[in-house]
Amino acid sequence: MVDIKKIQEAIKSFNMDGWLFYDFHDRDAIAHRILQIDTKRFTTRRWYYYIPAEGEPQKLVHKIESWRLDNLPGEKNAYLPWQQQHELLKKILGNAKKVAMQYSPNNSIPYVSIVDGGTIELVRSFGVEVVSSADLVSIFESHLSKEDIQMHIEAGKVMQMVKDSAFKEIARRIKSGNNPTEYEIYEYMLDLMHSNNMKCEDGPIVAVNEHAGDPHFEPTKANSHKIKDGDVILLDLWAKKNQPGGIYYDITWMGYAGDKVPQNIEDIFQVIRKARDTAFNLVKESFAAGKPLHGWEVDDAARKVVVDAGYGEYFIHRTGHNIGEEVHGNGAHIDNLETKDDRKILPGTCFSLEPGIYMPEKFLGFRTELDVYITDEGEVNVAGAVQEIMIPIYTLDLA
Repeated sequence: MVDIKKIQEAIKSFNMDGWLFYDFHDRDAIAHRILQIDTKRFTTRRWYYYIPAEGEPQKLVHKIESWRLDNLPGEKNAYLPWQQQHELLKKILGNAKKVAMQYSPNNSIPYVSIVDGGTIELVRSFGVEVVSSADLVSIFESHLSKEDIQMHIEAGKVMQMVKDSAFKEIARRIKSGNNPTEYEIYEYMLDLMHSNNMKCEDGPIVAVNEHAGDPHFEPTKANSHKIKDGDVILLDLWAKKNQPGGIYYDITWMGYAGDKVPQNIEDIFQVIRKARDTAFNLVKESFAAGKPLHGWEVDDAARKVVVDAGYGEYFIHRTGHNIGEEVHGNGAHIDNLETKDDRKILPGTCFSLEPGIYMPEKFLGFRTELDVYITDEGEVNVAGAVQEIMIPIYTLDLA
């Protein structure tokens, strides 16, 4: 059941007069999840649901789809001609001056920039200021319960095992003279995930040398290299427990096909390791001090390390992303490159830290990734092992 009182408390905390939900042809999945709307029955007409900071929520639905929003509390208003729709919408907004919608100024946060420009113009024509619901969405879309965090931790145990097994399998096959391809290890990892009741929509990534220099490389039978002595190996894997409400676990680890990692390779890895840890320490220190922290600030901290080391031009993506039931969730991202994510990092959320350096022209690519989860009490944690050095995979115990 939707907790209207909790939503109203959040609206008031941001000094807004209300939150206006709007949808057409099931375009707003955020509204569906927060309002717990069953989308199995397709709708073809516009609807609105207005939750004021104080008072009773208001529904606005089309007369031939008047059943829409029946799961929600509040007074029902039904329209037929478009003129009546506009009149009733103005009426239910009442004296509101500042209303949140799934909108982002300048499309800064595309994850919540869903409402079309014409609808924004319509609401503004009533003398209402439309502000972004991004922080509200973070609260109600990205918050993880203790049970959610436990599912993340349990998923992590499996994924760490899959990563360890994959590195050992690569070493085992090379040593036996049966060098595997990237695609064969991809299949090996995917089979291991599925046999341990894990679910993922795509991936994992198995990439060596210049393929590791492509952040979104997808191994196939046609494009895969055989893995051989002296190769730099990147494994990026993400999945969740195959059960309702499962929470993703997403990591990237690096290995080297040899007994000892060359110093020039290790030195580059240590740059991104330091960037990752600098970002993590900023989060930890900020929460310990009770200091508000935004996604862009954490990205800046990690990126400065890479820039200062002379590799800034090769760090071509954000530092991290929110994690939930989707691997890329709707909470604050660690980003001041692709967007300036000015959402606060909130207790009860999870996100990745994954700085990278990509130099395909030099047949090299590096990334290290861990997942940070923050409890409701503000404790900053990481589930599972954290990579500190490149793994010389020939030294692994293959027994």
